[in-house]
Amino acid sequence: MSTPDPRLAPIDKRRARASFARAAPGYDAAAVLQREIADRLLERLDYIRLQPRRILDLGAGTGYCTAALQRRYKRAEVVALDFAQPMLQQTRRRGRWWRRALCVCADAESLPLADDSFDLILSSATIQWCNDLEHTFGECLRILRPGGLLQFTTFGPDTLRELRAAWAEVDGHAHVSPFTDMHEIGDALVRARLADPVMDAERLTLTYPTTTELMHDLKAIGARNASRDRPRGLTGRARLAAVAEAYERERRDDGRLPATYEVLYGHAWAPEQAPQSSTADGAVAVPLEQLSRQLGGRD
Repeated sequence: MSTPDPRLAPIDKRRARASFARAAPGYDAAAVLQREIADRLLERLDYIRLQPRRILDLGAGTGYCTAALQRRYKRAEVVALDFAQPMLQQTRRRGRWWRRALCVCADAESLPLADDSFDLILSSATIQWCNDLEHTFGECLRILRPGGLLQFTTFGPDTLRELRAAWAEVDGHAHVSPFTDMHEIGDALVRARLADPVMDAERLTLTYPTTTELMHDLKAIGARNASRDRPRGLTGRARLAAVAEAYERERRDDGRLPATYEVLYGHAWAPEQAPQSSTADGAVAVPLEQLSRQLGGRD
């Protein structure tokens, strides 16, 4: 297993799971940005020549992408996976389509799925909740069939920069979950031995009448600070008022405060041929059966 980025505080999975579990019943009403990002990710499949037989919606949440994938690939089996059981319960309430879908409650960093069993993995706004990206991508590679595709979105470090800066004026604690740089995510894809990785980014801005409305929306979708070095205890009214005052220094647009999201898009392929492994001294280890095929039985 690789070493997680030491500059980022690890995610407390229990807290993150509990936050999403509580948010599940009202998630769809608040997840405007998440649906927009998911739609943009799904649109990118228009340019991919792939007819998958089995698809994994990794971090399915309430099943928005799961339902879209079922509509797009009517003959495919779609598996919805999320680490919060109440989210999957909402997925099952979306309609009759779920009867053709399998719901699995599990962590993206430890997939209880067979090797070489999926043609497509789609993951929208999920991997920022993973502590070890290289290992997570390695799990994706393990379950992808040769030639299979991983396509995902996540958030970059400029996400919620206004809120982060406002809190920084109030105290020295981290109040916003950490996000990994696009180039580091690309490097993790390479280290995991996925092929032809591509990353790109765009910035989207939501606006709010007050800082309180922004924080309410974040709580409503379960996106609370889940880093292990987060401050413990309740946040008092005086500090919340100080944060709101600091946030007001941002330039308003038509009377509304901005909240920036750096949205990262990535995709990579499972190699058609399994990568060769290296020994400690740098020598390449080639399986005997692969060598026999390459030699073609020659003397």
